[in-house]
Formats: sequence, structure tokens, C-alpha cells
Amino acid sequence: MPFYERGETRIYYEDVGSGFPLMVIPGGGLNSTIAGFDTLGPFNPLEVYKDDFRVICADLRNAPLGQSSGPLEIDRPWDAYSDDQLGLMDHLGIGEFLVMGFCIGGPMIHNLLRLAGDRVVAAAMMQPSGFRPEAPDLFYQNNIKGWGPPLCEKRPDVTMDMVHDFLTSMYTDRADFVFTVTRDFVRSVETPLLIAPDDVTAHPYAVAMEVAGLAQNAETTIYPWKDTQEHIDEVVEHARRFLKAHEPVKAGA
Repeated sequence: MPFYERGETRIYYEDVGSGFPLMVIPGGGLNSTIAGFDTLGPFNPLEVYKDDFRVICADLRNAPLGQSSGPLEIDRPWDAYSDDQLGLMDHLGIGEFLVMGFCIGGPMIHNLLRLAGDRVVAAAMMQPSGFRPEAPDLFYQNNIKGWGPPLCEKRPDVTMDMVHDFLTSMYTDRADFVFTVTRDFVRSVETPLLIAPDDVTAHPYAVAMEVAGLAQNAETTIYPWKDTQEHIDEVVEHARRFLKAHEPVKAGA
């Protein structure tokens, strides 16, 4: 099984298909794993896009059911995850890439655009998560109950006090919009974006559509799209067309 290692961090990943690189960030919040696509995701991009792209996906660092591990970087939680993602692409010798992110992958894509926008050719945000004012501590509460205890059980070096500090830094102290960037930053983004909005509590429709309205080069899929297999298939094809349209043309092609 392939692992990328950097210092104390060890990231499990899968690399399937061929073609231009497509990084995929699974949903599931801090429990994000590749295996989660079989139970949580509306579709599995490693399967549906492996004939179109070189699809690269990793378990999130410290997802209790995953195989990736590393320190809890309390002062820079989002950037630490971006380090893992960009470091993996460096490890594989990949410069520019496409990216598709589900749920927590939305804020993570924004952070990748902030840190390495020159490397992200285009991005698809599928059911992206965001801040909902009527549920301001949603992500803290979900993770202090559903992520922290199993992580502490798996990792004796991690305590619930550390989990509290990490979640406070990651969510509570950034309780606005998409957590990782400002609205002014999104206004500055020229990278092509595809937004597939959702409207469950953790995936607010209003935030997804606000991103679509602020970004300079954004489009949206149909909504709702997860209600029937026909609609899911339509969005899968929309995303394929979008990603293919922005794939760099090979020299001499």
C-alpha cells in the first residue's frame, strides 16, 4: 500500500487511472477517507473518472478509520492538511493538477487556491461545507463527539484537551463563510470553479451559491442533484465536461 511520509506525518493514498492529474478530497469531515466513498459519497470519483484522469486520493490525516497519521497542528489546522495534499503531489512529481473536493473538500480547495493557486488548474466543489449562522457550533460539536473520542482511543498521545484546542482553532475561531478564506479572496479567484450545491445543515446552499456569485469564473450544477440516480449521473457528466474543458492542452496536440 502506498504511503507518503514527511517527518512525523504518514499519508495513505491511492493513485489510479492515467491522464492529467485529478486530486480528489473525500467528504466526511475530519473522518474523511477513501473508503468513505463506498458509504458516504454520492459517487466514487476514483471509479467514474479513472478512464479520464490520473486520480489521486488520500485518507485525511488523523481520520480515525483511515490510515494517515500526523501531529495535531493546533495553530495551523487547515494549512497542515494543505501541506499533506501539496506534499503528496510533490512526492508524485506533479506540478499542476485539477481538484475535486466533497464536503470538507470545499474549504480545503479554497485553502489550496490561497496557498498554491498557480498549481490548481480548475476545481470542482461537490456539496461543499460552510458556516451556517443558525448552527454556529455545528462542526465543533460534531467533531468533539464523533471525531475526538475515537482518535484519542487510537492515539494515546492525543488528549481531548488537544482536540478541543484543535477544533476551536479550526472552526470556532474562524466561524464565518468557508472557514479558510475571506469573501474578498474568493472575489480575486480567477481559477475556474464548478459548484455542486447541497443544503443539509453542514453544507449550506447559501454559502455555496455565494461562492459561485463571488468568484470570477464559476458555474453551478443542477440543484437538487443527489435526489435521484439520474441527477447524480447528470452531475458526474457535468463535472467530467468541466474538468476536461480546463485540462491543459499538451504541446503539439
